[in-house]
Amino acid sequence: MLSIAGKPGLYKLKTQTRSGFLAESLLDKKTVNVSGRHNVSLLSEIAIYTLTEEIPLREVFRRISEKEKGGEAIDHKSTKDALEEYFFEILPDYDEDRVYASDIKKVVQWYNILIKNGMTDFSESKVEEKVEESEAGDKQPETKVAKPKKAATSKAAASKTSTPKASSTKKGGPTKNAASRKT
Repeated sequence: MLSIAGKPGLYKLKTQTRSGFLAESLLDKKTVNVSGRHNVSLLSEIAIYTLTEEIPLREVFRRISEKEKGGEAIDHKSTKDALEEYFFEILPDYDEDRVYASDIKKVVQWYNILIKNGMTDFSESKVEEKVEESEAGDKQPETKVAKPKKAATSKAAASKTSTPKASSTKKGGPTKNAASRKT
């Protein structure tokens, strides 16, 4: 699962393109084109700060699932105080200085999106198995984002651009060099 900066909800990688990849929204099932310039985060790479360590997001989701007995969590549009109180029940030692209400809102929203889409097992081995199954069964590409290609810097490319060409004085006329003027 992916989070794309500036786009709400979660996304599933569909296929890689030349300039990035296509992702499907878990909210409305629409496909979006994501370029290499977008800031994309894998949920498996996100962790929540506590006073002693960083807890993987998967573990936070597992704790929410245990509290809610596999059901949906509090609404992410709840008040800041309600969200913080709820999160404190899930993760009593979360670092209040580094985990903001907006972070809690995202975590709760993402959890509810996953539950609505039938993704309810947050144990580490099951998450890895599902990824392997989807890669083997669906033959989905790796989650690499293509970077834009840089301009060529070889001597051949430099010599091509440094040779000036003579042009006709007529606007829009054909380009001519000394060899083509000989008759």
